[in-house]
Amino acid sequence: MKSAIFSNPKEKLDFITFRAHAFYMKLIISLHNVTLTKAIEDHILDRLDKLEHLDRWTIDARVMLEHDKTRAPAKQFCCSMRITMRGPDLFAEDREDDLYAAIDIVTKKIEQQIRKRHSKRKAVKHKIAARSKRSRQETDAE
Repeated sequence: MKSAIFSNPKEKLDFITFRAHAFYMKLIISLHNVTLTKAIEDHILDRLDKLEHLDRWTIDARVMLEHDKTRAPAKQFCCSMRITMRGPDLFAEDREDDLYAAIDIVTKKIEQQIRKRHSKRKAVKHKIAARSKRSRQETDAE
């Protein structure tokens, strides 16, 4: 089976075309008045790769790219992203004059939401641990 993948000797050296992604989430890309190019798809995959390092339990990612010509030129491109995971979904949306900038800002917003969720979870764990430690100390002091 490996010989079928690398049947062309040129493909063996080209690491960009045979790119294995480390994440297992399902990716859904919706487009409105935008053509999906390889560069846009690679940019989205790179950003989702970085989000994958923060939380590897994501189920799927839905990215919607939109180009609205009737809006002001500074807000023509819209990118919205919904990340499905355990608990409430994460959602972010941004409008910019550049599609790549909108994708970057949306992933930055999602990254902040993931970090906030993780810090809340850690705070709850520390609160429970501190409570049990205090109760152990009280029983030992008696």
